[in-house]
Amino acid sequence: MLSSINYILRSIILLIGSMAFCVHASSRLVVDSDNAPRASEVEKTMPFRELPYLKKPFIDLSPESKNDFIVIGEFSKSGGDLKKLDKLVKGLEEQALGRYDSMLIAHQGKLVFESYYLRGRADLPHSQASTTKAYLSYAIGRAIQLGYLSMADLNKPIVRFLKELNPTKFALGAADITLHQAMTMRSGLRISKAQMAALRSNPNKLQGQKQVQAFFETTAPIINQQRTFHYQSLDPILVMQVLNAVVPDGARAFIESELLQKLGIVNFDWQDDISGLPMGAYASSMLSRDMLKFALLTVNKGKWQGVQLIPEAFVAKATQKIVTQKDRDIFFTGDTVLNASYGYYWWQADMKLGNKHYSTRSAQGGGGQYIVLIDELDLIVVTTAHERNDQTMQVIAEAVLPIFSM
Repeated sequence: MLSSINYILRSIILLIGSMAFCVHASSRLVVDSDNAPRASEVEKTMPFRELPYLKKPFIDLSPESKNDFIVIGEFSKSGGDLKKLDKLVKGLEEQALGRYDSMLIAHQGKLVFESYYLRGRADLPHSQASTTKAYLSYAIGRAIQLGYLSMADLNKPIVRFLKELNPTKFALGAADITLHQAMTMRSGLRISKAQMAALRSNPNKLQGQKQVQAFFETTAPIINQQRTFHYQSLDPILVMQVLNAVVPDGARAFIESELLQKLGIVNFDWQDDISGLPMGAYASSMLSRDMLKFALLTVNKGKWQGVQLIPEAFVAKATQKIVTQKDRDIFFTGDTVLNASYGYYWWQADMKLGNKHYSTRSAQGGGGQYIVLIDELDLIVVTTAHERNDQTMQVIAEAVLPIFSM
């Protein structure tokens, strides 16, 4: 009986101490695992841009365990600076940093901070924009792991995988475009807006592989000197076509069963392109926690729950510097974000804090959809937002990095 009373007293003391810690640090930083914002039935049917803003932000320094394969930690045990976190939260809450809908932080493989603002909902997939490209990249990696493609195939012409094409009608150089080039935005395809509008005016001619045929016939002639970095939707469309051609049952079934479901991702959306295939460049939607899973998969070199989902060599290749600023002055740079480069739809850059530089790997979507890995600090930051003037890399460099860089 006495031991039971002592146990209860100790529990009360710990609880009061935890509450005092949070209140003393800031009125904003409250552990509140039971009330994460969830979408109403009406909100689930709304277009994203019509979602009402949350009446108050949700901040959790000890995130809820949801049986979703994400390991949970506590910010108070992460070694992070609570005062600097308070400053970050204030900026997010007051929209001083942008119109963010969520921010998650994982440290040493554990989720230690989960927050939602404005249109963020814990159970409502958020539009991903170009972050979709990074998911497509890993779908190719999964196809390699299962033997439908090989690492050597990355350097082979795309036409070898698409058997319904007629190369005799291609523009000069189109037949030589490789997977490697398309996955680094260096296919050389150049189709004007007017030409694309004309193609889209006749959707029947863009169904299935006819879409690639139309692109390869319409593009301006390609010579090797023109295969420079050019950020466009055409290249990931080619990659999605290859994936669809080499896997059984097509790209959509493969992505869902062999990539997303393996990661425990079941609440998502991925819209179709005019071809009938999933969009390669954008138009997916994911939960913030599910975005974190792609980061954890990357940190673990393609392993998930002890199983090699994606070859380690592919993860290394996809997230390494392939296209550098020597090839093209790539965007997302500034005073605190430098030396940007590009892999297989994954970005790299250095973040500057004082005299220290930290290398990063990231999946990036316009408007503020980011998955950022800072390997030296074993740190992951996930954001969703609806911000036209997207400065997420700078926000992370200037407001998140200092929290963990002592």
